[in-house]
Amino acid sequence: MTTERVQITEEKLLSDNWYVLKRFTFNYLGKNGKWTTQQREAYDRGNGATILLYNPQADTVILTRQFRLPTFVNGNSDGGPSSGMLIETCAGLLDNDDPETAIRRETEEETGYRIQSVQKVMEAYMSPGSVTEKLFFYIAEYTADTERNAGGGIDEEEIDILELPFQQALAMMKSGEIMDGKTIMLLQHLYLRQLTQFPN
Repeated sequence: MTTERVQITEEKLLSDNWYVLKRFTFNYLGKNGKWTTQQREAYDRGNGATILLYNPQADTVILTRQFRLPTFVNGNSDGGPSSGMLIETCAGLLDNDDPETAIRRETEEETGYRIQSVQKVMEAYMSPGSVTEKLFFYIAEYTADTERNAGGGIDEEEIDILELPFQQALAMMKSGEIMDGKTIMLLQHLYLRQLTQFPN
């Protein structure tokens, strides 16, 4: 992979135990016109998608809660039953599907809701300093009549499903009870969309 400013000269596999960690050696052309040789590590876990389910009649949202080890080792550990638990929007890897197909699958597996119409909000690199993943953001409406099964995830996943008033979710974001980046982005998107539709 080469461009006018970047020439990758070596690609070394460091680990493929879970996903793929590689070290890249590359030449980089700076703004001063000089080439430098640099090294960076990149973690490739594939691209993913996330979705916020919203009921406009009830003004509620569907979120999930599950254990996330990286948050546990980085301070999300109060010693109680909520240690390492993170409240999030439904999300998952694409696994060779297109983003819309993947997020419909993940929504049903995690939340149980079988949705048909989804609206794409944006695409974003969530941790571009070290992770290759690009995340596709969606929003979809649900109602009390939306077809649903048990949800809760598959295999070793243990996912709690939370239906919360939208204003409560916003308050939890401000209080720090919701700390997941993708979730904050989608909650803020919905909040701004409501402001635009119903200005004071």
